[in-house]
Amino acid sequence: MTEATDMSAQVQEVLDKLRPFLLRDGGDVELVDIEDGIVKVRLMGACGSCPSSTITLKAGIERALIEEVPGVVEIEQVF
Repeated sequence: MTEATDMSAQVQEVLDKLRPFLLRDGGDVELVDIEDGIVKVRLMGACGSCPSSTITLKAGIERALIEEVPGVVEIEQVF
């Protein structure tokens, strides 16, 4: 497994752990890309238009990824 594939698998694992909380609120998250430690995700469903989505993204998802996946430095939302 390459380093990028390994990081992608680790990121996906963290997103899978967080997914039930997003689904409970009618949303979801999709991994789009990882580039130079920046994880790009798309928030879907209710999360895509929720005013609290930035807080969810930065305080929830980004914090979990930085803590659990070596090399992740930031999260970015793509539309």
